Amino acid sequence: MLFEFDSDQRLWQRTVRDAVSKKCTPAFVRAVADDGADPAPLWRTYRKLGWTEFADPSDAVELGIILEELGRAVDPTPYLATMTQFAPLAPAQTLADGLSGTAVFAGVDARRDGAGWLLDGTARHVLDGDRAERLAVVTGEGVFVVPADAVTAAPLPVFDPLLHVADVTFAGVRVGDDACSDADPGRARHLALAGLAMTMVGACRRILDLTLEHVRGRRQFDVPVGSFQAVQHKAVDMHVAIERARALAYFAMMVIAADDPRRRLAAAMAKASAGECQALVFRHGVQLFGAMGNTWENDLQFALKRAKAGELLLGGAAEHRATIAEESRTAEEGRTADERHERGGVSCD
Repeated sequence: MLFEFDSDQRLWQRTVRDAVSKKCTPAFVRAVADDGADPAPLWRTYRKLGWTEFADPSDAVELGIILEELGRAVDPTPYLATMTQFAPLAPAQTLADGLSGTAVFAGVDARRDGAGWLLDGTARHVLDGDRAERLAVVTGEGVFVVPADAVTAAPLPVFDPLLHVADVTFAGVRVGDDACSDADPGRARHLALAGLAMTMVGACRRILDLTLEHVRGRRQFDVPVGSFQAVQHKAVDMHVAIERARALAYFAMMVIAADDPRRRLAAAMAKASAGECQALVFRHGVQLFGAMGNTWENDLQFALKRAKAGELLLGGAAEHRATIAEESRTAEEGRTADERHERGGVSCD
């Protein structure tokens, strides 16, 4: 696999970056946070630009380019949940009407009731659970698409003022067989993890960009603080962590697009690396800003909070490192069994 964009992907990256810089500006993001401005017009802009058409897993790399740029801009719309959680479970509906959506991966049970199904349970910490227009619900009996007005959503307080998270309750929600999707929940979760990692990488890149701008302009002892070796070392550490997380996130997108069997491991590696990246970038970013990054007046706070919130959604770095260890152990046990068989240590009757 090549880890460089081809000419079409580079053009797509420039196109997306230019559109985001014009439409999702820092001023607009602050207006949403400060004054409660409605992000719906921006969501409609994304739809008009065709960004909701990347619902097929084969488009994962191009979708990743969008997510990285939106993470960098701290996008306040439901694009992330719609395209990385709902769309993999209901791609046809995403393409058909362009409504926002999200996914419920756990907490809800389905049981047969006559000609249909009844859904019961409460899903915790659902991204955009309080504003998505539809929900794709993963149960042991299949995946069901449910309209938002059929459930009860309780918004949760989140330190990221631009992020929506809610507990969603299903109290005997009745659906028919036509609401059942044949999507692969495993592959959908892999894209959700990789997409979230991609968003965190973008937010971390924004933290680094603002930090570099700050240390180049602030002076002590009549020289820019960016000329101090200790500051340079921290900036380099931030850059290395971001590039590592970015490479793993795009690798995850590539194997998802190819439906490669390594996608579970790749998605876990991407999310774990993004979590470790945000911890280092958050710490160094705040320190190099002299803690001013935590003030409401500084736009750095939005990127800091988006990166940190991403770590807390769909499992943190420690959980995904455990998944990586499990995958590695399983693979090693499989190799050991094969070696025993080749030496004649295993026989089949």
